[in-house]
Amino acid sequence: MADSSRVAVVTGGGRGIGRGIVLELAGRGYSLAINFHRDRHAAEQTCRDALALGAPKAVALQADVANIHDGQALVSNVLGDFGTIDVWVNNAGVAPRSRVDLLEASPESWNEVLDTNLKGPFFLSQHVAQALIQRPHRTVGQEPMIIFVTSVSSTFASVKRGEYCISKAGLSMVAKLFAARLAEYGILVYEIRPGIIETDMTSGARESYDKRIREGLTPIPRWGQPSDVGKVVAALATGMLPYSTGEVIHVDGGLQLPRL
Repeated sequence: MADSSRVAVVTGGGRGIGRGIVLELAGRGYSLAINFHRDRHAAEQTCRDALALGAPKAVALQADVANIHDGQALVSNVLGDFGTIDVWVNNAGVAPRSRVDLLEASPESWNEVLDTNLKGPFFLSQHVAQALIQRPHRTVGQEPMIIFVTSVSSTFASVKRGEYCISKAGLSMVAKLFAARLAEYGILVYEIRPGIIETDMTSGARESYDKRIREGLTPIPRWGQPSDVGKVVAALATGMLPYSTGEVIHVDGGLQLPRL
């Protein structure tokens, strides 16, 4: 169980994978800052659910992570409301509005996806890191940490979602860079790489993925759930990998396994 004074922040925490992460951390006694961009209702409902599961405190905070000034304000607001940050989860992300062939991808879609999925988390993590460097170091197993939620699209090419794949591949490198830079301060950094997770983002491809999963796409023959990702974040947040940083943890039902 986590110390009730420990605080986790989850960007995009009101829905989907973010919500799954919030609820798993709530069940382990974390206080939670739940960032949202537009859907206040979902974020506030997730706050209520987190409190019901045992979170000492849960607050919904609006910010567009693609906006650097919003990101700065979000960090300041968390510190103002909670006084500290123990776990920061960069989860917020968007898919292209339309799946189109790589040869038809637009600059507008590129900018929207890359700003939210790559530029925003990079500069947001800068602000978080600067705040964490200033805080007193904790004991082994209680190190502050930054977690990046990327995607199997970091390495799997999907030619109808090119800008999304590029954003996630870039974010995988961002995770490595911050891991290398922050280790000297006792700040741990991890990357979690989900596969086919059942959320609003994947709902449009439900029928296609149902068929492919039945045909053996993933060795574990089911959809992933937001709680599957949440459990990994919870394990990290409770200090289960204190001598590791920069690690990539796959939550994909074995999708990345080379098979004959």
